[in-house]
Amino acid sequence: MDNDVYGHVNNVVYYSWFDTAVNAYLIEQGVLDIHAGQTIGLVIETQCNYFAPLAFPQDVQAGIRVAHMGTSSVRYEVGLFASGEELCAAAGHFVHVYVDRETRRPAALPSALRTVLERLQC
Repeated sequence: MDNDVYGHVNNVVYYSWFDTAVNAYLIEQGVLDIHAGQTIGLVIETQCNYFAPLAFPQDVQAGIRVAHMGTSSVRYEVGLFASGEELCAAAGHFVHVYVDRETRRPAALPSALRTVLERLQC
């Protein structure tokens, strides 16, 4: 996913970074098992605003927060920063609806996940 023909990372890659930043955090906190967890998050909405280009091989850092937490859904907001920069190059959000892995029906957020997410609420 190197630079596109315009010399910067293509806009679709930013959405991948959003997903990676959130999932990596949840895995590191021990509340997401992507292979065997009973509850999984499915993206139902996403949006991004771009303010400055990012280009390979720049290091990119992500900041995440929880803007809203419902019974089975979470709205994550993510800022992407060129390493060392104070202003974000892109900011956006996505909404996960957490569902039972087998039935794909909405499921209440597990208590351990809710506890971890509460730390990210503003």
